[in-house]
Amino acid sequence: MEFLTSIADGSLGLLLVILRFVVVLTVVVFIHELGHYLVARWNGVDCEAFSIGFGPELFGFNDKNNCRWKVCAIPLGGYVKFLGDANAASMPEFEGKEEHLTERERAGRFEHKRVGQKAAVVAAGPIANFILAIFIFAGSFYFTGRYVSDPIVSEVMENSAAQEAGFQKGDIIRRINGDEVTSFSDIPRAVAPNHGREMVITVKRSGKDIELTVTPKLTERVDRFGNKQQIGLLGISSKPEDANVRKKEYGLFEAVGAGTYETYFVIKRTLQYIKGIFTGRESVDQISGPIGIADTVNDFWAESIQSVIILTAILSVSIGLLNLFPIPILDGGHLVFYAYEAIVGKPINPRIQELSFRFGFILLMGLMIFATNNDVVKQFFS
Repeated sequence: MEFLTSIADGSLGLLLVILRFVVVLTVVVFIHELGHYLVARWNGVDCEAFSIGFGPELFGFNDKNNCRWKVCAIPLGGYVKFLGDANAASMPEFEGKEEHLTERERAGRFEHKRVGQKAAVVAAGPIANFILAIFIFAGSFYFTGRYVSDPIVSEVMENSAAQEAGFQKGDIIRRINGDEVTSFSDIPRAVAPNHGREMVITVKRSGKDIELTVTPKLTERVDRFGNKQQIGLLGISSKPEDANVRKKEYGLFEAVGAGTYETYFVIKRTLQYIKGIFTGRESVDQISGPIGIADTVNDFWAESIQSVIILTAILSVSIGLLNLFPIPILDGGHLVFYAYEAIVGKPINPRIQELSFRFGFILLMGLMIFATNNDVVKQFFS
């Protein structure tokens, strides 16, 4: 972990860490905002600004539609400001100026669009993030393939969950909770989030399918970057000579399918983690802020560019999913308001919207402070 260490040392390495973080975040933010922008333009919404970052403008230009494309000094997000927005968070101008608008200006304002059009514009940002992730994962599968191995048990650890459940050397794992297993790498992905939770695993033994009930044991592991993780563990291993390790090549459509599934898996695992926080199964100290993310980006960059590209896909999914949460000021909060408008037939009271946006901003700032505190604790006290 080098981010805060670089600050303390005053090393030039800090600049490299920041630059790498900014590059990855800018790609994800640009695609997110581009989704909003393109769908807005397709629906006839005039855009006043397309910004990467917040705060003072560093540089930019005006396009033929008089939209200001700019890069700003604080690279922690971005926004598209539509005609009629009061600010970068797309809060409408609650104090209306309807009497001063021309017909052309009225037609180009976001709030005058049909509720379905507004919802499409708002949803386009997170959807663009998911599409980017699918594209990256699919490209990785298509151009480099991946190594797979047969899900064969070569060894059962002593006093492990697998031994207690009756696993034996030579078992071929076929299904976990009904989901098909095609490679040994599928096993830890399915088991890790299920510590302390009973699972049904189907194995092939002596030509017959046998169902084993197992409860993965909670284990704390340190990953290759020094981060502590709490995961569920069966206690089995597979040896290359038993597992038929091979490289799997993907055709174009097969790669897109695998990329789509990989994106779905990241979404599913993230939602499982969030649910686990509320049920007490997961620890909140795994939530990272800008410092932690920058540190992770730097670690992956040191490993390989391909690792950074895959991390970009994961971050893209995470940002897209976060923006869909029903928190006022986020895209999901806007979608809740539009759902209300579609059901009731009129927009929610402007005063309620304004108060909701302020509450959402406070909530997000609190989450940011909490996550940053986690980063500091991990850097200096763990």
